[in-house]
Amino acid sequence: MKYLLLAFAALFIAAFSSSAQEMLKQSDELFNKFDNKGALEILLKADAEFPHDASVLWRLARVETHIADHMPHATDTEKNAELKVYQLAFDYADSAVKSDPKSSMAYTYRAVAGGKIALFKGVFSVGSIVKQVRNDCESAISLDPNNAIAYYVLGRTHAKLSEKPLMFRWPLGLAWGNLKDAIKFYKKAISLDPEFVMFRLDLAKAYIRDDEYDKAKEQLAVIPSLPKRDEDDDSLKAEAATLLQQLEKK
Repeated sequence: MKYLLLAFAALFIAAFSSSAQEMLKQSDELFNKFDNKGALEILLKADAEFPHDASVLWRLARVETHIADHMPHATDTEKNAELKVYQLAFDYADSAVKSDPKSSMAYTYRAVAGGKIALFKGVFSVGSIVKQVRNDCESAISLDPNNAIAYYVLGRTHAKLSEKPLMFRWPLGLAWGNLKDAIKFYKKAISLDPEFVMFRLDLAKAYIRDDEYDKAKEQLAVIPSLPKRDEDDDSLKAEAATLLQQLEKK
């Protein structure tokens, strides 16, 4: 009887795992086709069937962040609605971290959502969130040294902080942000994932700020040949082309 129960349990776990993996695969396919709503629908079903699953939760954070990125925000009402979705994304990622503290992607998307909230509220008014973003990126990288997104978000955090003079950041505990580290982390992200448009565009902008115009041109020149990996890539490529034209005149 004991062995029959063990065999039944093994079959149940295998079926459970197979069903969950199939739903995750479907959601990833829809997400990669920029169908955020379709991916969300599947993930919500997966979350209902398999609660507290970190792989489901961080994907929910990812898709909710993308949905918020494309919400209208012309009015205060629209802005408040957008912020609520970013907060929902953060909550999903936070639950993913708590469910599986060894999930690199859980920390990554908590950092992504936290970064969006910080940008929304004003980076220098929410220092504790910004510090958490850095900590989450570092945790994600320690768990997976090949996590390109975590390196990128860490680079973007440094870049954003370095826009403000050090004397204003020091009292907030944000003096650690600097342009050189932003460039270093952007470059690391690109070495791990060389075909992501946003990585190269943001590195080019960092080079421009550092008066490294030739290096910026090198990054911008690569962008037109890159595949479309994100729903915003068309507009990012157009921005890169305009930026390259401006640099050619220097």
